[in-house]
Amino acid sequence: MTREERLLADLVGVPSPSGEEGAAAATLCDLLPRFGWEEATVDEAGSVVARRGSGGRELLLLGHLDTVPGGPEVRLEGEVLWGRGSVDAKGPLCALGVSGGRIPLPPGWRVTLVAASGEEADSRGTRHRLPLHAPAACLVGEPTGTDGVALSYRGRVLLSLEGEDGGAHRSGDPGPLAAAVRAAAAILEEAEAREGHSGAVLGMEGHEAGRRTARVDLDLRLPLGASVAGCLEWAAEVAARRGLTLRVRDAVEPHGVDRLDPAVQALRVAVRGEGMTPRLLAKQGTADFNLAAAWGCPLAVYGPGDSRMDHTSEERLDLGEYRRALGVLDRALPLLMDRA
Repeated sequence: MTREERLLADLVGVPSPSGEEGAAAATLCDLLPRFGWEEATVDEAGSVVARRGSGGRELLLLGHLDTVPGGPEVRLEGEVLWGRGSVDAKGPLCALGVSGGRIPLPPGWRVTLVAASGEEADSRGTRHRLPLHAPAACLVGEPTGTDGVALSYRGRVLLSLEGEDGGAHRSGDPGPLAAAVRAAAAILEEAEAREGHSGAVLGMEGHEAGRRTARVDLDLRLPLGASVAGCLEWAAEVAARRGLTLRVRDAVEPHGVDRLDPAVQALRVAVRGEGMTPRLLAKQGTADFNLAAAWGCPLAVYGPGDSRMDHTSEERLDLGEYRRALGVLDRALPLLMDRA
């Protein structure tokens, strides 16, 4: 196993579910200076921030350190590393960390690596960093496969339908719990009927005796061209018809970049340079890429791994793919700084 592969294996070996990233952050801070980073610290939100150079133009490499819970036992089987986070998204993060630490920096440039906390929950790490940077270009590390470049992610609205009353007999008044379930079903059906939308139930709770209460939490995804405001308009109408309160827990707009974006172009050229044919991807999930749109700079997503493995008991990464991704990034990052 090479030292670059050992970095990934060591990081995957430290569990880091959202909100419990501390041990993994300490491990990464300890290891990054061995890969060319001049400093690596943990910020107030629990993200690791590493830096090289002092130029006025910043290349920002944004990955995330946290994972969802669970996953397969961490192990190496031949060239395949199993474990939670190997694909989503410690593999892409480590690839950015290795390449970003060894590429030559042109005059006037600096490079920053952010291993953000909380991406799988509330994106608190990236939200904390947004006002602290004004990058000239940004690459986000998420699994796209070694030949894939992601141009867009859907938006997301997390909302709750809530209701309560002072109590009644269910034979005459089915109450707020029934109202919340029916409203949730209507909203999910509406989402399904709208092109590119989808929805899921995150959880529900209620009490059907005496003072009756209800809450249903929904996760709605929005395609490019849709908006958070438009989604909330039709969802609020459904909630109002059932006498429920709609509360927004989080909302992120969909975002996409053009195939001629300098970050996309740099990655496409680099993929070809490594002997592959680039694929341009429209992702169905939501990521810190959506938030990074606020920087208004060249932006794209790249990283090793098959995203179909995300969050599953089969999560694993072929180390050959990891090495190929390093080759792509070693070509793409200098190209991006030249074009941005």
